[in-house]
Amino acid sequence: MDNKAIQQTLQEHRAREWKRLIIILIFLIFAFISLVFDIATGPSMLNPSEVLEALFAPLFDIDDVSKTALVIIHDLRLPMALMALIVGAALGVGGAEIQTLLNNPMASPYTLGLAAAAGFGASLVIAFGSFGLPLMAAVPIGAFIMTMAAASVLFSFASLKQFNSSMLVLVGIALLFLFQSFLSLVQYLSSPEISQQILFWLFGSLQKANWTNLLVVFVVSAVCITLLMRDSWALTALRMGEARAASMGINLSALRFKTLILVSIMTATAISFVGVIGFIGLVSPHIARMLVGEDQRFFLPSACFIGAAFLSFSSVLSKVIIPGALFPVGIITSFVGVPFFFWIIFSRKSAC
Repeated sequence: MDNKAIQQTLQEHRAREWKRLIIILIFLIFAFISLVFDIATGPSMLNPSEVLEALFAPLFDIDDVSKTALVIIHDLRLPMALMALIVGAALGVGGAEIQTLLNNPMASPYTLGLAAAAGFGASLVIAFGSFGLPLMAAVPIGAFIMTMAAASVLFSFASLKQFNSSMLVLVGIALLFLFQSFLSLVQYLSSPEISQQILFWLFGSLQKANWTNLLVVFVVSAVCITLLMRDSWALTALRMGEARAASMGINLSALRFKTLILVSIMTATAISFVGVIGFIGLVSPHIARMLVGEDQRFFLPSACFIGAAFLSFSSVLSKVIIPGALFPVGIITSFVGVPFFFWIIFSRKSAC
């Protein structure tokens, strides 16, 4: 290959990378626009320009915003809107890495049973008491503990030498049905009032977001995503096949174990505060994969920002679909996710 051909190949490669960066930037901009509209919508509608002025008032000494609008935006709506972005990003990245790890487009934290385990942990606290802790703190703790208990089962199987990705998916499905059965049992034994509280938590809601739990979710998600980005080369190699990745000197057991730990901690932290929100971990990676490919340097940020924009936009829809009624955001994501799930099934069938 002569120098001219090499230069042309390099230029085409750089053009593809710039295109991927532009796609990531577009979704970042879309997530910010969705954030503004998420803050603007609610029982008292605000003008998006007023929201922008309130958001940038501390930076540019803007005095035109009313005190009432500042209180509504900064104290009430901004924590919920930011929580939608952060949780969406965490679930998008979690789904992307689970699909990469298991080489299965149907895999996500939800289908591996982690969300069902969180629901069971939360239902135990709601139904049988919070052990002296405030319910607002005890429910996330119960959800987190049970999610990590389910994750520890996955860790145990993943650490076995002869255990492969397909078997891990089957273990996840078994955990999903197991914890759903436990959850149904708790609801059956509970009073109608308690069962209704459990059901509302399972729908997923951003209403209990505040600056404290927002900071917790942000720090955990930021640390986990950063550590996952450091393994982007190894995870990209894994997508070429386990045998080829192993021939490159990658310790597959260690990589699988580390990725599962990071995804489990990040997912458990996110859903423990907002409830079960499905399909973001399934939809976001597929859209990212179609647009930027399998290179984890671009795939991971794309899934992150697509997940953030998806949940933020779903939050907007949950407040405007019926004026005056606030839908649980988990229902909105399911409305979008279920048709997308069928589309994946039929597209894979036609590709065969």
